[in-house]
Amino acid sequence: MIKIKNLNKSFNGNRVMTDISAEFEPGKINLIIGRSGSGKTVLLKSIMGLHEVDDGEIWFEDVIFNKLDFVGRKEIRKEMGVLFQGSALFDSITVEQNVRFPLDMFTNKSPEEKIDRVNFCLNRVNIINANNLYPAELSGGMKKRVAIARAISLNPKYLFCDEPNSGLDPITAILIDELIKELTEEFSMTTIVNTHDMNSVMGIGEKIIFISDGVKCWEGSKDEILHSDCDLLNDFVFANALARKLRSEK
Repeated sequence: MIKIKNLNKSFNGNRVMTDISAEFEPGKINLIIGRSGSGKTVLLKSIMGLHEVDDGEIWFEDVIFNKLDFVGRKEIRKEMGVLFQGSALFDSITVEQNVRFPLDMFTNKSPEEKIDRVNFCLNRVNIINANNLYPAELSGGMKKRVAIARAISLNPKYLFCDEPNSGLDPITAILIDELIKELTEEFSMTTIVNTHDMNSVMGIGEKIIFISDGVKCWEGSKDEILHSDCDLLNDFVFANALARKLRSEK
């Protein structure tokens, strides 16, 4: 369980996040949605500790994460997995080395144990016989899968995904969504996904918060989203539907 209470954040005097509170539940896909520039990425990075909030509290279970020192935060970061936008694989090392990277950084496992874990994670995301390939030799969908394998290599309690479908074709995007959902349920992770893709919202969204101009405007489930009385959310949903229609007509 992750809880945030009354988070505020400014950059150079410009408020980008105002009094945001929410709970993110384990074993579920928790979505942060909103237009580009709405503040959802700042919120996600703040929860991860990549941005320091001006005030408010970020709870991981019964610990206030943003009140911890470096050593305390490091212990919780060992329980985090991160899927970055664009995958963020290291181009100069192999698939195997990319997935092993967190194990080298945070564990004292033997080389044999590390390889066993790497192979388990790669097999789990259906990447077979690709250990010695380099990222440049992979498709976009394969890169995402390798990035997911790296994100789960430490068997995390918390999984953070920043625009996981960015740059993918619709079919591959659905496969990545379903993989994230399967892994979340299988390992009972608290998964937070930052997205503006309504296909993802309606496909895997279980707990959803909608952000606009740094303010949480709506919270609910995918079943409730189409019956919302929040005008800003309705405009966002309509704009997504229109964009999909225009793309399909090209």
